[in-house]
Amino acid sequence: MWFILSLVAVFFWSGSDFFSKLGSPEKDTNSHLKMVVAVGLVMGSHATYQVLVNGVTFNLQTVWVYLPVSFLYIFSMLLGYIGLRYIELSITSPICNTSGAVAAFLSFLFLKQTLSFPQLIATILVIVAIVLLSYFQKQKEEAELKESGEEPGMKHMNSFLAIFFSIAYCIIDGLGTFMDAVVLSPISDNPAERTLMDSIFVHRLSEDSANVAYEYTFLAVALITLLYLVFVKKTKFFPSYDGAKLIGAMSETAGQAAYIVALAANAVASAPLISSYCIFSALWAHIFLKERLSKKQYFAVALAVVGIVIMGFFGED
Repeated sequence: MWFILSLVAVFFWSGSDFFSKLGSPEKDTNSHLKMVVAVGLVMGSHATYQVLVNGVTFNLQTVWVYLPVSFLYIFSMLLGYIGLRYIELSITSPICNTSGAVAAFLSFLFLKQTLSFPQLIATILVIVAIVLLSYFQKQKEEAELKESGEEPGMKHMNSFLAIFFSIAYCIIDGLGTFMDAVVLSPISDNPAERTLMDSIFVHRLSEDSANVAYEYTFLAVALITLLYLVFVKKTKFFPSYDGAKLIGAMSETAGQAAYIVALAANAVASAPLISSYCIFSALWAHIFLKERLSKKQYFAVALAVVGIVIMGFFGED
């Protein structure tokens, strides 16, 4: 069952990447805010189902305790949605998905966890891949500008910012994953084994309660954002591509639900499989969005994917 659920998570999360990109045209300057609205509304609906049907415990204290983690996840997703407007999905998805390396490094520094040799290699691969992707993207744009005879303009600047937003997503999402490890892990009974983070975050949550708190926080952000778009920005909605945002939001939530169950059933086997979903994101982008990368860029993407899979495989020991 874990294998099927892992494939479901891969399918939906790669689909979320694809439809989010499809619903983020560069001409729509509010597309990232609309994505936040779509994701928040869907997640809020799922949280309500969890509370009313599955009986997941939920209260305002849970929301308050998990609020720093929720903020990190929501903010990172916002940055990722901004980047989607300007850069190929084949590039941004692998970069964003390397946040596990950031989480592993922070856990090594602050939670007294050790990095195995494979995890160290994976972290190095991820860092090298990000640097190479950024450098090769710059090379590609300079070559295109030279061939067209144009001067570097807004498009060149936007592409640079897109790389920046993708890397920022990676760092902040990794920090969120690290904070998850703090808030969801039990405090050791042995005072000598406790960390600084244990003294700061004295409350611990169950995964289901934390997830509901996160989804309701996202719903609150979505409603505030919707009011801002409608009454302040006077934003227009376009069914032709705003519908894709809603499909992307539903895919994101469905993938998260499958991921949680698969990880609980068999974390060691499911984690590396699910972490490779960016391969399929790049595949959908190649087939349906007609994205074409240089050979050097594909090499850098492959490095990132290898690092992600190794991190996933050895990250659940």
